[in-house]
Amino acid sequence: MKTALVTGTSTGIGLETTIELARAGYRVYAGMRNVSRDGNLRDALRNSKLDVTILPLDVLSDESLHTALGEIHKACPIDILVNNAGIGGAAPLENTPEAEHRAIFDVNYFGAIRCINAVLPSMRERESGVIVNVTSMEGLVAFPNQIAYSASKYALECAGEALAHEVYAFGIRVVNIEPGVVMTNIFENSKTRTRFDKRSPYVDVMRRNGKMFAAGFRKATPPKQVATTIREAIESSVYRLRWPVGSDAHSMWAGRSRMSDEEWVAMGGRLSDQEYNARFRSYFDIEL
Repeated sequence: MKTALVTGTSTGIGLETTIELARAGYRVYAGMRNVSRDGNLRDALRNSKLDVTILPLDVLSDESLHTALGEIHKACPIDILVNNAGIGGAAPLENTPEAEHRAIFDVNYFGAIRCINAVLPSMRERESGVIVNVTSMEGLVAFPNQIAYSASKYALECAGEALAHEVYAFGIRVVNIEPGVVMTNIFENSKTRTRFDKRSPYVDVMRRNGKMFAAGFRKATPPKQVATTIREAIESSVYRLRWPVGSDAHSMWAGRSRMSDEEWVAMGGRLSDQEYNARFRSYFDIEL
């Protein structure tokens, strides 16, 4: 039986990935920063009659990670790491405090790197293992009004790609999962880091970013679909680095790949809503 450690499991993608892997026969350890919020996962496990070990794990804390891994290693080595813990935020760069920018990177990028470094020596010595990074379509397309979040996911995308090269000879698989808009608590949890000001000179950028998400919500990808993709990426007989999830993720990535950098930047010009919407539909096949 293979062992998986999933981070950020109290709700959403992490919860569904825990259930998906446990149902598939993996021994799963579900890490969450605050185990007092384990009610949703425990209810899901009870309903599914699945056995999962829930343990406190704050990806920002070396001590917390060391304690959690010590608990797991008493029973078995970790075969699969799913880096899912993350936080969001939406504001123009000028309105994003540096401390908030750093906080987003600390969780989304350095938290994942901390977990990778903790499991990598054992995987390398055993020449076996899978590291899954849940990034975002914003790790493939640089989104205005969400620079801190998008940049943190870009950084994790880059690290995953480079790491995949570094550890390929040791039989370790690294995969990046890039969901589009997923209905999870990340939007509720990022309210304090989301600012919309109608008087701002960036109001058009903020409004258009909101319209993009509104379009995504109309066809939102369920967390379970992301979890299923994670399992597929782990078990696939054919290795693939990147796994976009959701029609919007595929459309955004394909459209951005066909555009020049200058065409993408020019989307930020003083366009009417009609002009902007027409360009967005033409490039990405998404109706705003």
